[in-house]
Amino acid sequence: MYNYETVFILTPVLSEPQMKEAVEKFKSVLTENGATIENEELWGLRKLAYPIQKKSTGFYAFLEFTGEPTIVNKLETAYRRDEKVIRFLTFRQEKFAHEYALKRRSLKKNAAKAADEAPTQDAEQAEVKEQTND
Repeated sequence: MYNYETVFILTPVLSEPQMKEAVEKFKSVLTENGATIENEELWGLRKLAYPIQKKSTGFYAFLEFTGEPTIVNKLETAYRRDEKVIRFLTFRQEKFAHEYALKRRSLKKNAAKAADEAPTQDAEQAEVKEQTND
């Protein structure tokens, strides 16, 4: 089992539900063929570096998964068959890239937890200040 990353760009004419449906389709291709999805990030609508098929923007999606080497061919075949996909790139992570990805995910989760906890802590501190002022 190897660790892989894939980034694909979907056409910008899709609605939000259609875009999420397309991402779910590719995730199901992976899971049906024995891969486990480690991380999923939807980067949203972004400007392309150069026009592709007369389009200057696209929906970017990023998936990290673990699986056998044969899964990559099946996934890329699914990309090629889907007209919603403008571009895609899949590669195997080396050991250091995988360690970096794990570290980046943990930092991201910690930042999200801190952001969730901060408003409740601020509210508690405000209540304590109000009680001491009364």
